[in-house]
Amino acid sequence: MTARTTARARATAVSALLGSSLLLVPLAGTAAAHPAAAPHPAASAPRAGGFDATALERALAEVPDGDVSAALIRVGGKGSWSGSAGVRDLRTGAPALPHARFRAGSTTKVVTAAVVLQLVAERRVDLDAPVGRYLPDLLPPSFTEPPTVRHLLTYTSGLRPGASLGSTTEEMYAHRFETLTPQEVVAASVAQGPAHDPGERQEYGNIHYTVLGMLIEAVTGDSYEHQAAVRVFRPLGMRHTGFPGGPDPRIHGPHHRAYADIGGRTTDVTEWNMSDRWAAGDMISTTADLERLVFGVFGGKVVPRSLLDQMLTVPDVDGATYGMALQRFVIDGREIWGKTGSRPGYHTVLGATRDLSRTVVHSVNAKSAREDGFPLVQRFALPAFAS
Repeated sequence: MTARTTARARATAVSALLGSSLLLVPLAGTAAAHPAAAPHPAASAPRAGGFDATALERALAEVPDGDVSAALIRVGGKGSWSGSAGVRDLRTGAPALPHARFRAGSTTKVVTAAVVLQLVAERRVDLDAPVGRYLPDLLPPSFTEPPTVRHLLTYTSGLRPGASLGSTTEEMYAHRFETLTPQEVVAASVAQGPAHDPGERQEYGNIHYTVLGMLIEAVTGDSYEHQAAVRVFRPLGMRHTGFPGGPDPRIHGPHHRAYADIGGRTTDVTEWNMSDRWAAGDMISTTADLERLVFGVFGGKVVPRSLLDQMLTVPDVDGATYGMALQRFVIDGREIWGKTGSRPGYHTVLGATRDLSRTVVHSVNAKSAREDGFPLVQRFALPAFAS
């Protein structure tokens, strides 16, 4: 599929993104849709069908626009399809890359949960043991009822948010090359005492998975990054997925530039030290690799099926929607499990039905990526689950 917008319309869209201060050049960005490659070499790629491909094509045809500069989508299961649209760099207008690497944000938590559950399967970690068994110096006496590993996995630990470099993209931008270690993040959290008793409420946040990253290192005597690689990335063939080298702000390999509104101007936010997100959100990946992750997790290849049942169980807490890492949705009567990730300029989605009859992964470069990702999900992901 080629973009139905004309070159002049695309230039207008990019002009709105860039503002008048940057020189525009003709764009070569197009939208393309085609059958997706199989997530595993032995798998076949069925023909597209059983979802609203027209809506996805329409969404891609509108890229770039005043918010989105590039979009990559992969649909799998009973009917496979993939598409890409937009530009990888607003200054040059070079077309989007279907294999581009991107900041995958909180989809990292799926990997972290998988590693912890492998350690549970190996009987090196007990889901219902207090976290102090593995991190004895973590919690002060104010935590009279310490959270368990299960509480951390299901966002019900009662831990408060830790230290941060700002709450908005604009606030964080001024500190984008500074380093805030996971230990500093967690220390600031526990110093405040618990927000509530463990298991009382489900409150999504990075702090739970930052502590789980520390637990993985304590139990294995190895780095979190290496454990993720040997336990998840390598077995699933995720060759283009990993973590930056500590505070390295760059994305190595082919990638799209990311943009956000800073001070009322479209600003390049690609280079950014996000090491404070660590086991909660510092992963860099591709849509093909995240599709491999989805098939690996839901197919029982990285999490044993007995524990997968627990991973995909929402705790009995009022208002809870998350199991372990993943969130449960019901769309037209169909149960979907998914995870979003948002970093400045990058929005990521992965989702699937439990039986893998339908999967979707997207990476969208959008100025609104951190502020309000739901319209992006509606536009670039939900049509995959519409029959």
